[in-house]
Amino acid sequence: MSQESHLSSKQLKSLQQSLIAMQKDLEQRIEQSNHMGLSNSMRDETGELSTNDNHPADLGTEMFERGKDIALLENEERLLTRVNEALDQMDHGDYGICHECSKPIPYARLQAIPYTLYCVQHSKEQEVSNHRPIEEQFLNPPFGRTSMDDQEDQNGFDGEDAWQIVESWGSSNTPAMAEDNNVEDYEDMAIEASEELDGFVESYESFVATDIFGKNVSVIRNKQYHKYLAEQEGDPLLEPDLVVDEDQ
Repeated sequence: MSQESHLSSKQLKSLQQSLIAMQKDLEQRIEQSNHMGLSNSMRDETGELSTNDNHPADLGTEMFERGKDIALLENEERLLTRVNEALDQMDHGDYGICHECSKPIPYARLQAIPYTLYCVQHSKEQEVSNHRPIEEQFLNPPFGRTSMDDQEDQNGFDGEDAWQIVESWGSSNTPAMAEDNNVEDYEDMAIEASEELDGFVESYESFVATDIFGKNVSVIRNKQYHKYLAEQEGDPLLEPDLVVDEDQ
């Protein structure tokens, strides 16, 4: 239902001219999409007889560029749809009215974004999208295909353990890419960071050793050994090193 416009005829005419010029430009750009490289196949872009060559990085670059070109084209098609909607609203006398709150959209905003159908408060662009790539559902939870944490009676070495070992040496990720959105420090970025024991279950298994015949028990005074003593775990069978006074 149309209502009296808050815009003057001069303002409406200026905005209409801007929309028509934008419409023609977008239609021309979409029709002549060669500037985005979409008229050529991937094979033509790489210059190879086959895309299965010895340079997968080159193919990855071309795939990225092709994805970018498609995104640019889709953006122009979406923008053209919004321009056409704005012109249609102008023909029906409803142009310049917010579709959400039915309040007039200021002329200054229409000058900046003549195809907008919403005021600043109800602009869809201000809403944070929760849409995530479909690949995340396939890969959820992390290491889902190799993780054995959710399996009963299973504590074997899995994909998550392998990554934790590699990640302990550092990665190129930043806190912004961390699993936890509140991470602010590089030291807190490890996935389920913990002091898990690698290669053994109980800590004493890492420092109590025997020979190949199971005899001649010996103690290796490593980090786990000193931690075991400090925390007073188990029976007090292992005594700390004696300090020998050389003067005696």
